[in-house]
Amino acid sequence: MDYKSAGVDIEAGYRSVELIKKSVAETMRPEVLGGLGGFAGAFSMKKIQQMEDPVLVSGTDGVGTKIKAAFIMDKHDTVGIDCVAMCVNDIACAGGEPLFFLDYIACGRNIPEKIAAIVAGVAEGCKQSEAALIGGETAEHPGLMPEDEYDLAGFAVGVVDRKDMITGESIKPGDTLIGIASTGIHSNGFSLIRKVFDMTEESLNTYYDELGGKLGDVLLTPTRIYVKAFKALKEAGITVKGASHITGGGFYENVPRMLPEGTRARIELNTFPRLPIFDLIQKKGNIADEMMYNTYNCGLGMVIAADPADADRMIAVLEQAGEKAYKVGEVVSGDKGVDLC
Repeated sequence: MDYKSAGVDIEAGYRSVELIKKSVAETMRPEVLGGLGGFAGAFSMKKIQQMEDPVLVSGTDGVGTKIKAAFIMDKHDTVGIDCVAMCVNDIACAGGEPLFFLDYIACGRNIPEKIAAIVAGVAEGCKQSEAALIGGETAEHPGLMPEDEYDLAGFAVGVVDRKDMITGESIKPGDTLIGIASTGIHSNGFSLIRKVFDMTEESLNTYYDELGGKLGDVLLTPTRIYVKAFKALKEAGITVKGASHITGGGFYENVPRMLPEGTRARIELNTFPRLPIFDLIQKKGNIADEMMYNTYNCGLGMVIAADPADADRMIAVLEQAGEKAYKVGEVVSGDKGVDLC
């Protein structure tokens, strides 16, 4: 009897590490100390000391049941981007700059090429957010998970000078709400999607004219990372009063999270395009409007509050940074919440 016969292949683990080295190396920042393979990832704090009052901000999340589509499509190079995005977008909402990221992959069996594809996606997400991938763990769970399945989660740490934190405290009635376009479903609401569509290879490979592609490819479109968009606004000297990452819970749960007491968001739904995938989900699943906006981003991955005098310039800077941005509403007086009209 040995470890391999019990279901854990140590040699496969070594092979996985070799395959991911190049992807990981491409995410390195000058602050990273040491290389891949140490017991702990080390990151120099020297640059952070230049801030007046540095505050660490962190985020942790996973990809959720979106990975079921990855299993069926046998496409594993995008879910890592999702994992990074879900963490670093939250950090960006606080005004933070992501510094480093760590991933955790639990799998039924370590297939080195599959692990390498997952980590390549994680590395791509790190490059998009300028965070270093300084560590991670791949754990085989034989007997606990099916051999061809895995779960993916991650953890990111960022930093912001306290004076630059985005807290929402200065939001007041009359402020403008700016929406930044999403790339699709992102990484939320897939448990409902799996009830709307058959999760089979045939179903996911079905071409829909309204989507302009196969269902599975559209569902696996990675989450948009907004870190560089926030960085562009900061470098342009534009104040972001508040920011809401539209994730699980959609508009109804996430938009109020940035609002101070006594204020309410009013968002006009005709001010931004709703992506075709959301219309298809609603039609196929016979889902009510309120449930759609309580589950999905429906076309906006981020909502930002700004002084009305800054709104036009904010949109211009965002568009120069490669984003699609829209004036979608305003802040009004009232009980904390959001009205979609």
